[in-house]
Amino acid sequence: MRHLDGTERHCNWESGSGQRHEFQLWQQYAKGMFWRVLHSRKDFLPPRASPMLGFSQVAEAIQSLWEDTMHIGLINSIRRATVICLLLGVPSSAMAATCGNDASGFSRWQQEFAAEAAAAGIGPAGLQALAATTYATRTISADRNQRSFSYSLEEFMRVRGADTIVRQGRQRIAANPAFYDSLERAYGVPAAVIVAIHGMETGFGNFMGDANVLSAIATLAYDCRRTAFFSEHALAALTLVDRGIISPNSVGAMHGELGHTQFLPGNVLRYGVDGNGDGRVDLNNLTDAMASTANFLRQNGWRPGQGYQEGQRNFSAIQAWNAAPVYQRAIAIMASQIEG
Repeated sequence: MRHLDGTERHCNWESGSGQRHEFQLWQQYAKGMFWRVLHSRKDFLPPRASPMLGFSQVAEAIQSLWEDTMHIGLINSIRRATVICLLLGVPSSAMAATCGNDASGFSRWQQEFAAEAAAAGIGPAGLQALAATTYATRTISADRNQRSFSYSLEEFMRVRGADTIVRQGRQRIAANPAFYDSLERAYGVPAAVIVAIHGMETGFGNFMGDANVLSAIATLAYDCRRTAFFSEHALAALTLVDRGIISPNSVGAMHGELGHTQFLPGNVLRYGVDGNGDGRVDLNNLTDAMASTANFLRQNGWRPGQGYQEGQRNFSAIQAWNAAPVYQRAIAIMASQIEG
């Protein structure tokens, strides 16, 4: 079983010496991981679980499992654990796809990950797209050499063109005030923050990437450095293919980010908004991208009217956007300068 932290656990409860201890360790792990999923990543629970049990019911079942093991006995607990494992969509001998640090094992990983994807509900279109991916050498090189995030704040802002972003950001808001006002009314996020992110991510859409999205994401999911994180996004990307939101030929940034503000596939599923009302979420469309960016911030705790500089209420929403402290501070400063 592949978990969000990249570790593996298998539903294996054979009787015999040492199995009680193994099961108790699994139980402790499962209980903690379930609550982690429940509270933070509900959308990635395997689809088989939701039609059969609600989250509260599964939680009660796991709590009962915990009590059974401690107070009733191993046999009943094993039976219940097996049922829960099946309800969560986990086969009893599930194997996680094998990661690697070069291209040599990528084909094997594709086959193994395809089995995981199929078990998670990915359809024929997504599976065909996965089979067509190739090991993205440029993506690995970029992932190994992200030097700008180690710069000082001043150097980072200079290299990323902060003065230009501020100047052009003001011009963009002045050219279309009604559009940005509508976003702030809908989501409570000031135009300056959205525009600062837009400028930082793609130079206001001037360069949205030249890498194949699926190959980039698949390569990072296969790479051993951050397998768990990118495996989520790989499954999300395949879901987007199934839904017709992206295609096997979709192009984005080196880490598989999409559109004007560089959404990873999982964030497209979670926060994507059809801002222009054409019936689909397209992050290459400016209206959809700006609405989705505002929605991301709002869903990650943005509170209208509160401050967004470091130490203020809304800075945490900017932190959710990007994990690099220097990036977070730069966005807050540029947005303040755009507002004047």
